[in-house]
Amino acid sequence: MTEAFDLDWLDLREPFDALARDEALAARLLARLPARPRLLDLGSGTGALFRWLAPRIGRAQAWTLVDADREMAEAAFDTIADRAEDVGLRVTFPSRRTLLVHAPGGAWRVEALVADLAEAPDNLPLREADAVVNSALCDLVSRPWIERMAAALRVPFYAALCVDGRDRFSPPHPGDASVAQGFRRDQRRNKGFRGLALGAAAPAAVAEAFAAQGFAVETAASDWIVRGRGAPPGLPSDAAAPFLARLVSGRAAAALAAGPGRDAPRVSAWSGARQAQIAQGGLRARIGHRDVLAVPAAEG
Repeated sequence: MTEAFDLDWLDLREPFDALARDEALAARLLARLPARPRLLDLGSGTGALFRWLAPRIGRAQAWTLVDADREMAEAAFDTIADRAEDVGLRVTFPSRRTLLVHAPGGAWRVEALVADLAEAPDNLPLREADAVVNSALCDLVSRPWIERMAAALRVPFYAALCVDGRDRFSPPHPGDASVAQGFRRDQRRNKGFRGLALGAAAPAAVAEAFAAQGFAVETAASDWIVRGRGAPPGLPSDAAAPFLARLVSGRAAAALAAGPGRDAPRVSAWSGARQAQIAQGGLRARIGHRDVLAVPAAEG
């Protein structure tokens, strides 16, 4: 069974994910989609990638949201419906597993599929997809998993927000190195995909696996850039602090779990100092990610 994520964290990160994804790379994916595209979204969570890409597609489209967690799939339907209605779009439910967002350019059809992604690609309806997409997934999977996926696909593969290890917190702290080392160890443990997780090696591993199958591969930086005081355009002024607080606490917990016991005092001191900086609006963070787009050679 693959690792699960809590709804509060997904809600906190969604606006920062939306700002970080590379628009030009996503546009190159969208340019290759047919008139009414069918997208398979792996590890879809609450549907954040759908909410980001669907308006950019802008026409009739069909999505299958795949997640191992039935509760997450239900939350995705609720969140998609609520957000659509908030911007004046009508939503209908033809069945318990299907919703329609009635947009001006055509209806956006969304279906849910509850499936353990550790079994992918064998348990996925790949023949029904014009593209396979995901966000913040590929650093969790194993190298054999991504190699199987590359071998099975004949359509574009878009992986947004793959961590790449270029993390920096400012101002510097003596505990930065200990936390980073422990966190990297945690990133590489088995996350339920039948092997060690790729972690920061994900962008390169995805590119290598798809290039080996004859895909044309492009990547682009998609970093989180977060400042404790103020907020990037489009975000409420108080969005950064709770996001940074969860980022710091999660990183410290992972470092404590994965690092040697002798590092615990240093990691705890780091966490306390960083939380104090967040409260004062003085912490900044840049967390490195890359988006990856792989296109079959015939389409390249």
